[in-house]
Amino acid sequence: MASRFALCCMSHSPLLHTADPGESVARAVASALREARAFADSFDPDLVVVFGPDHYQGFRYELMPPFCVGTAATAIGDYGTTAGALDVPQALADDLLAHLLNADLDVAMSEKMVVDHGISQPLEVLLGASGARPVIPLFLNSVAQPLGPLRRVRRLGEAVGEWAAQLDRRVLFVGSGGLSHDVPIPRLREATPEAAAYLVDKRRTPAEQQAREELLYQAGQSFARGESTLMDLNPDLDHELLQLFAKGDLAQFDTFSVEWLGEQGGSSIHEVRTWIAAHAALRTAGPYRTESSFYQPIPEWIVGFAVATATTRGEEST
Repeated sequence: MASRFALCCMSHSPLLHTADPGESVARAVASALREARAFADSFDPDLVVVFGPDHYQGFRYELMPPFCVGTAATAIGDYGTTAGALDVPQALADDLLAHLLNADLDVAMSEKMVVDHGISQPLEVLLGASGARPVIPLFLNSVAQPLGPLRRVRRLGEAVGEWAAQLDRRVLFVGSGGLSHDVPIPRLREATPEAAAYLVDKRRTPAEQQAREELLYQAGQSFARGESTLMDLNPDLDHELLQLFAKGDLAQFDTFSVEWLGEQGGSSIHEVRTWIAAHAALRTAGPYRTESSFYQPIPEWIVGFAVATATTRGEEST
């Protein structure tokens, strides 16, 4: 049989389990996440390829690749996620790496990848645990400037889809991040020496990580009260992006410059790269159908929160 593809893209948030967005919003998000989990359960993937960012936990300016395939990986367990090893099928990860290199994509390899909530949170939401299914983590730098053009991200996703088509498996593509949001993380060239040290290679102690998580919680509370200097969420932009995904108009993203996107959607809108790559991978099997789409701007989480599922049009809706 031929490979079968499905997709789930979702926002992640370090405040998902701690900050209260209000009862009605919490219910709506919980419902959307349950629906996505049911979608993944019904598809029953043999393999998950997750495109995700990192937030200076596993990748730092000591060495910051644009793309990296994890041939072995461990979740750090930050912001309410669980620490532990991912079930990475090494032979498949090695084969994917070779395919991407042969496709003229200069991707890095990590035999000791560390993933944070940017990858582990969607895996826990969709699969129950980050190690529940065979998974290949594919890091896309979406936070650390400078960032390359979006056309390179789309090409990466296409190459992953071309590789997956050869497997004769059920493959779930997951994109994690976005949509519009600005985060209280300094840019390297504008940071104090102490802050820059953490961006380059300094590791936080458990006490420092706890303090960081409390600081981010307070930042979300201030943002929700309208007392923050962070850029406002941009629901208009978020809806525009979701419409492009729903229409399958992925080439339109090639026209968006890194600078324009950041000006419109904040410093972490660039996590939409993971959605572009995942949709491009799905699109290699032909036109796809968006099965469900959810969006809610959530100031308490400092994010335009979105969830979408999709299948190729030959698949039965479940």
